[in-house]
Amino acid sequence: MAAALRGTLVTLAKGLGGVRLHQLATRPLSVSASLCGAETPLARADGIFKVTMVPGDGVGPELMTSVKDVFKAGDIPVEFEEFHLSEVQNMANEEKLEEVLTSMKNNRVAIKGKIHTPMEYKGELASFEMKLRRKLDLFANVVHVNSLPGYSTRHNNLDLVIIREQTEGEYSSLEHESVPGVIECLKIITREKSRRIAKFAFDYATKKGRNKVTAVHKANIMKLGDGLFLQSCAEVAELYPKIKYETIIIDNCCMQLVQNPYQFDVLVMPNLYGNIIDNLAAGLVGGAGVVPGESYSAEYAVFETGARHPFAQAVGRNIANPTAMLLSAANMLKHLNLEYHSQMISEAVKRVIKQGKVRTRDLGGYCTTGDFVHAVVENLRHRPAQ
Repeated sequence: MAAALRGTLVTLAKGLGGVRLHQLATRPLSVSASLCGAETPLARADGIFKVTMVPGDGVGPELMTSVKDVFKAGDIPVEFEEFHLSEVQNMANEEKLEEVLTSMKNNRVAIKGKIHTPMEYKGELASFEMKLRRKLDLFANVVHVNSLPGYSTRHNNLDLVIIREQTEGEYSSLEHESVPGVIECLKIITREKSRRIAKFAFDYATKKGRNKVTAVHKANIMKLGDGLFLQSCAEVAELYPKIKYETIIIDNCCMQLVQNPYQFDVLVMPNLYGNIIDNLAAGLVGGAGVVPGESYSAEYAVFETGARHPFAQAVGRNIANPTAMLLSAANMLKHLNLEYHSQMISEAVKRVIKQGKVRTRDLGGYCTTGDFVHAVVENLRHRPAQ
């Protein structure tokens, strides 16, 4: 069936004279990078992939504009379906959420900014960010923390992966006031989801040629909850004898990441710990503006920045670093099997940083978001011949 489909696309490409479609038709059909068995969404007959875009809050809309500008300059075969979903801008309700979910389910791939979660209680505990994850079952969040060539930090040449379970744990939104002044908050840990994220981590390590998986926990205090998570990871580890398995307590993990992050390869952990470690590790290589991230279910993939920070104080000032969002977009293209376009964008972004002439304030420079995007676009136009 795959061969017949490829032949049909090649015929269409010749009939339409479309070089881009011919490239798509001759590219091998493969399973997605989600490691969950989901197939890569197919392009339309005109060779264009449809992707859901949710700009989010803070500088998210500005970063998405950067993505659209770079995609246009690179002639990327992607069409965005854009939806604005925001709890702080009164653009969030169940009807709008269903529109976003319908689009995501149809397209199976999305790119999104951070949807800010207000701290004040308004009658519902689960945020729209959490609702999206749960309704799509985006159980695995992956953040690849990689040093950027040309940008020096305390620890250079870092290469580690943080894998976080993000549908339960402390983010279960199960809180209540048992008596006035006393709040009970339930942390949910299940064997099924703990084993699922552990298997995802070991499958990821196997596929990417990595050697070690470290489970992060607090089982010395939360003996039942984190104990179950740890037990589940150990059971799955026995199925992967070629991958070294270790455990580490969350507080020690934070210290070790700051002192000697090179000892880690792939880290797997429950929800809250992952949220903390994602941001800590992003700080090791340059901050929230440079680290891409992605979330997976068995069917869907959502690409977003690795550090969850809306950077609201920078809105409208044209100072946000678009690196993380552009690299997330490049990873999205790789997921769509658009390898050439993915590499083209990621290399252009990294060349700009390596050259060191155009840097935003978070990386010690004075350039604007627009300056950075312009430099990336110029690199796309004058990229070295393949």
